[in-house]
Amino acid sequence: MSQFWSPIVHQLTPYVPGEQPRIDKLIKLNTNENPYPPSPNALVAMRDALGERLRLYPDPEATALKEAIARRYHVQPKQVFTGNGSDEVLAHVFMALLRQDKPLLFPDITYSFYPSYCRLYQIDWRTIALNDRFEIDLDDYDDTGGAIIFPNPNAPTGRLLPVLAIEQLLRRLPHRLVVVDEAYIDFGGTSAVGLTRDHDNLLVVQTLSKSRSLAGLRVGFAVGHPSLIEGLERVKNSFNSYPLDRAAIAGAVAAFEDDNWFQDTRRRVMDSRASLSKALAQRGFEVLPSAANFVFVRHPSRDAAGLALALREKAILVRHFKLPRIDQFLRISIGTETECDALLRALDEILKS
Repeated sequence: MSQFWSPIVHQLTPYVPGEQPRIDKLIKLNTNENPYPPSPNALVAMRDALGERLRLYPDPEATALKEAIARRYHVQPKQVFTGNGSDEVLAHVFMALLRQDKPLLFPDITYSFYPSYCRLYQIDWRTIALNDRFEIDLDDYDDTGGAIIFPNPNAPTGRLLPVLAIEQLLRRLPHRLVVVDEAYIDFGGTSAVGLTRDHDNLLVVQTLSKSRSLAGLRVGFAVGHPSLIEGLERVKNSFNSYPLDRAAIAGAVAAFEDDNWFQDTRRRVMDSRASLSKALAQRGFEVLPSAANFVFVRHPSRDAAGLALALREKAILVRHFKLPRIDQFLRISIGTETECDALLRALDEILKS
C-alpha cells in the first residue's frame, strides 16, 4: 500500500466489474450487454459529431439530450440530470443526496456498487434482507432509516416490483428520499418516472447501456424534482462540468429518437429470455422470474462455481457471485438466439458428464 494514499483509500473495497477477457470466439454472457447493435441512426449521429468541432468543449448541460429525455418521459428538462454512465450518476446521487443522519437502506442482495459508494463517501448503511423468494419487500423499509435505494428490476436477481408498490412506499414515507435504479426497466417493467410528477421524494436513475445498446458510450441520467436535480448539478459542476462529449450527446439523442429500433431489439431480448428460461427449467434449473436482460438460475445438483468454470472452458462466460445466499446461482445475460443455443448445447454436455 502506498505511503501517499489518503486515509480513506485504505478502507475501500472497490467494485469488481464483470470479466472482459480476450478469448477467441468468446460467447460473453457475463456483463448484461445488449446482444444487438445500437440504432444505426445513433451510429450516424456519432460519426457526424466527429468533425473539426471536437476542438470545442461540448455543451456542459447536454441540453439536447435533456430535452430528448424530457420528451420521452413527458417531464420538463429541468427535471433531468445526465452523466457519464449511470454509475457516475449514482456516484453523484450518493454524494449529493444520500449522505444523511440516518443509515441508507438497500437490499442485502443487490447491485454491489452500493456498498462501494457508501465506503467512498463515508455513508452509514443498513441492508434489508430479500424474502425467501428473493423479492424486495418494501413493507420491510420503515421510518427508522434514512434514504432508500434499490434497483428495479433488482440485480442480480432480475425480480421486478410493480409501480404501485413503489407509489405506496412514497406515500408511506413522504419525508424519505427514494432512489429507484432502473438500469433494466425496459426489458419488461414499467418505469417509475411518472411518479416523479407527484412525489418530490423520488429520483429515478436509468442508463443507455442496456436497452439502447450503448454500454461503450457511457451515458446515464436521472429524473426527479428540480430541487433534487439542482443538488446533483452542484456536485457535478464541482467535479467535472463536461462529463458527456459531443459524440455521446449526439448518439444518445439519436438513440432516444429511434423508437422503432429500441422496441424491436428489446422485444427480441425478451423473447429470447422467455425461451431460454423455459429451456433451462427443462434441464432442471431453478429460474427466478426475470424482467431484466439476464436470468438468475441454480441447479439442484451442480455447484455454480463448477458450472461457471466448465462453461468458461467452452469459451462461454457467465457471472458467478461468491456471496451469501446466492453462491449457488449463476447470472446469465441474454444473448442472441445463436448464443443462447450454444449455451444450452454446452450445458447439455456438462450436465451429462
